[in-house]
Amino acid sequence: MYTGMLHTHKLVVSLFLILYLIKTALLVLNKHDALDSFTKKTKVAEMIISTLFLLTGIYLAMNSANNGTWLWMKLFVIACSIPLAVIGFKKKNQSLALISLMFLIYAYGISETKSPFMSDEKKKVDTTNVPVAEVGKKIYEEKCTLCHGSDGKLGLSGAKDLTQSTLSHAEKIDLVMNGKNAMMSFKEQLTPEQVEAVTQYVETLH
Repeated sequence: MYTGMLHTHKLVVSLFLILYLIKTALLVLNKHDALDSFTKKTKVAEMIISTLFLLTGIYLAMNSANNGTWLWMKLFVIACSIPLAVIGFKKKNQSLALISLMFLIYAYGISETKSPFMSDEKKKVDTTNVPVAEVGKKIYEEKCTLCHGSDGKLGLSGAKDLTQSTLSHAEKIDLVMNGKNAMMSFKEQLTPEQVEAVTQYVETLH
């Protein structure tokens, strides 16, 4: 369910941005008649896309484990962009329309990086002084419990129940390394040895 909503949200956000880019371009180029015609023809489609944008966004926010400062900043920026867009297009004000567009692009960047500063830095796990037998557990607690929970059953952000996994050891290694759907890739944060350790720890949750 979560994965489907995530893909739907990304699709409608992309469609919304395309529509907005076209409308803004027509406004900036002073193609007012073309803008009015385009707005009229896409009115129903834009209403459907906007509704799906809102509903899928609410669902993801309610079922995501990673709802930090970035989410509130994103919501604030989007809330600011809406009245700017309405006034901008109604009054054919290019500046307001462009500012609203920049706000929307910024909100998209925040959403993709999960950071108000659009910083995609990935913190590595330091296991230098951790006993070998505890390395996997430390990594799991630091990187995995947010979505999977301490027992592997939490299931936030579309996370699977790790106690019911039927994946092979190699498939689990690949999943940790490369990620899938809402699960991020950890190959830049974890060494191969750390990936092996956390995978072995996950297998003890069965």
